[in-house]
Amino acid sequence: MTVTQLNRRAFLRAVGATGGAGAMLATMGALGLTQSAEAATREAASYQAPRKSDFTLSGRAAAKVVVLGGGIAGLATAYELGKAGYDCTILEAQNRPGGRNFTVRGGTTTTDLYGTTQTARFSPGQYMNAGPARLAQWMVTLDYCRELGVPIEVFTNVNADAFLYNESAGMTAPARYRAAKADVFGYTTEMLAKLTDQGSLDQQLTASDKERLMEFLKDYGDLGGSLEYTGSTRRGYSVWPGAAGQPGVVAGDVPSASEVFASGVGRYFSFEFEFDQAMLMFQPVGGMDRIPYALATAIGARRIQYGSAVTRITDTEHGVTVAYSRDGRARSIEADFCVSAMPPNILAKVPHNLGSGVQSALEAITPSSAAKIGLEYRSRWWETDYRIYGGITETDLDVTHIWHPSYGFHGERGLLIGYYNTGANADSYAPLTPAQREARAVAAGVKIYGDKYRSELATSFSHHWRQFPHQEAAWHSTPGGPDDPRYKPLTAPTGHVYFAGDWLSYMDAWQHGAFSSARTAVTALHKRALA
Repeated sequence: MTVTQLNRRAFLRAVGATGGAGAMLATMGALGLTQSAEAATREAASYQAPRKSDFTLSGRAAAKVVVLGGGIAGLATAYELGKAGYDCTILEAQNRPGGRNFTVRGGTTTTDLYGTTQTARFSPGQYMNAGPARLAQWMVTLDYCRELGVPIEVFTNVNADAFLYNESAGMTAPARYRAAKADVFGYTTEMLAKLTDQGSLDQQLTASDKERLMEFLKDYGDLGGSLEYTGSTRRGYSVWPGAAGQPGVVAGDVPSASEVFASGVGRYFSFEFEFDQAMLMFQPVGGMDRIPYALATAIGARRIQYGSAVTRITDTEHGVTVAYSRDGRARSIEADFCVSAMPPNILAKVPHNLGSGVQSALEAITPSSAAKIGLEYRSRWWETDYRIYGGITETDLDVTHIWHPSYGFHGERGLLIGYYNTGANADSYAPLTPAQREARAVAAGVKIYGDKYRSELATSFSHHWRQFPHQEAAWHSTPGGPDDPRYKPLTAPTGHVYFAGDWLSYMDAWQHGAFSSARTAVTALHKRALA
């Protein structure tokens, strides 16, 4: 198919294939094809929290509720129901709140399903968020941070000075994100500009379209009058500009268009356009687990029974009975209602009388793998040597993502996330000893950062979710989405039992999804209790 045979849709598809989603979206904007910006609809505006007056004005008494699981969904459920005076008890198998919201600090000890025990040796003030680590500014999670008094700070999700490194594409040295982006967008816009200038798109674009597109392309790709991309200051400087007489030296060695596209770096740029990943992003000051601990404090310590593993759920004529084990003893609790906020893969192993539909729905949800390693260094050499402050280095090595800390800038020490990998890459690290995981992760990092990645290392701690007791998953895949008919037994109550979790939302793997699902369960339960 020749260029003149392309319609507008095929033209945009070709742009996306060459320059990535970012270039395609920007081109659509230049042509006036994207929707105008609209204010995001905030879930908080539609959710009505239960209130004590709901019962006092109706003359009814608040019900007793047992919540299974002290992760974000379970904590949010008890917190919201507590506003109306419900008598809530949370049964949590771990010895802490938060579930997959887990922050590792010095002294943290874990034992995985292989029997491997680790104790973190991080210095005071250093930590790694083994689970969730970032919050988009539209997420309801930030509303809870505000309500609970949890301070937040910026999490740098995209950094122009972080690195990109694709070894399989033949890269022998990392490229700066800003240089790679300038090259990809520069060459892509050069090609589009030449096609437009030569009249190749006359049948697809109006004269006004062409004029607007050319104006955009010249600016977006930093093209000269000849419509040639030859590099620009957007790539960065090999010698930074300074005072008078020191104009700086623009980074040279501009690769050819063929080399740029062959490197595969363009696939990383669409990441920053994702709705759940776009800057600004945030994190709680001091660690993500500030959120569950704040929830636990608001709920009240006496309402949370840690070390309590659920062993059976029985729906009865007038309520529910939950059997559990605590301190080696078999116990049980009776309540008017139950909200199960346990991971579905764990809940599927618990005997119950909730029916085959519930069991089939639970078994249809599949667990996913993810892992992280925290590498603490004796100095923040990535700041002093490479001028990298926060952000993520992307690579096709099995470590996948390397995160620079977004806290403690200019401090004495710092902690990198040496790998944040998923799927087969995470599973390949899991059977290794902690020392072997560290050695493998460091060897990969040396290829990108050099010898200090090894010589400045002080200690490490690795965490793999599929091998973590009472979780055995980083998140869950719900084929067809939570509204698929097969999950109906979980999105509606079964007897006196309700279900909640990020896996019952369209934002699985995010705390926003857990909060949203908890609110849905709370609203349904409260409406029933008042009826």
